[in-house]
Amino acid sequence: MSDALLDVSDLRVHFPLRRATPFAPKRTVKAVDGVSFALAKGRTFGIVGESGSGKTTTALAVMRLTEITSGAVRLGDESLSALEGEALRRARRRVQMIFQDPYSSLNPRMRAGAIVAEPMELMQVGTETECRERAQELFAQVGLRSDQLQLFPHQFSGGQRQRIGIARALATKPELVVCDEPVSALDVAIQAQILNLLVKLQEEYGLAYLFISHDLGVVQYLCDEVAVMYLGRMVEQAPREALFGNPLHPYTWALLSAVPRVGRRRRDGAARLRLEGDPPSPISPPPGCRFSSRCPYAEARCKAEEPVLREVRPGHRVACHLVREDGTAPLRPATL
Repeated sequence: MSDALLDVSDLRVHFPLRRATPFAPKRTVKAVDGVSFALAKGRTFGIVGESGSGKTTTALAVMRLTEITSGAVRLGDESLSALEGEALRRARRRVQMIFQDPYSSLNPRMRAGAIVAEPMELMQVGTETECRERAQELFAQVGLRSDQLQLFPHQFSGGQRQRIGIARALATKPELVVCDEPVSALDVAIQAQILNLLVKLQEEYGLAYLFISHDLGVVQYLCDEVAVMYLGRMVEQAPREALFGNPLHPYTWALLSAVPRVGRRRRDGAARLRLEGDPPSPISPPPGCRFSSRCPYAEARCKAEEPVLREVRPGHRVACHLVREDGTAPLRPATL
């Protein structure tokens, strides 16, 4: 992608485990194991998957909040994965994060205005007066009142706290905002308000979002392109319309068929596609396709040969032996 703001190439994040005894073999959790994608300016890239798929670890690695084992992360013309010390601190002005839990991500001993101004002070963006004025401006933009600047986090509701987190993320005027399930801890009505706020701010500032979520409804509303992760790897990646309109990977089918439907039956009245068993351990992934032990369509080749994430339609990539080169997927039940 020539106009990519964020370019992630073959990202790997492995966590060594402590040995039970000095003579025990080394064990490593392969949380992220070869992930690549690109995100253009002003666009939103969503990553979905069940718990333990590696989506949050991917976000933390992009932010350099967890150590990268190998691979490259580039933000524009800068290599984030290669920066250290003061150079990394300066680069953080360009990329900020909205955390999942608005109750634990704010310092309870700081007033709201100081929380929003803190990133500017730490990164030496503007004078003290400019930081205070910027905090007031951001409060207004996220829908909070100026008289609330002096309140403490416990005096706000959950939705208001997340608005403070959004204002803090925008304080340094970043180009990229990493959103780690920013609405999952909120009530449904408040979720809609926060999502609409994120859309409005993106249009106003030209922000790029890396959006992590397990909620496919939220992803379908907000994201331009979506990647599906399973056990540390991407199994499908496509523009939003293609992924939700014509998914190709059996794991994506299972995720979509699990979305509750209100007021209408599933196509042809078919039952949802249920997955049996739990995902394999990321410590010792199985040979071949990592999804093969739970896939109802798996063949002998799937259990022996690892599929490559390949493009079968323009912008649509899938890692499945059963999907033909022309993008024809195996016959599936009409559950989506």
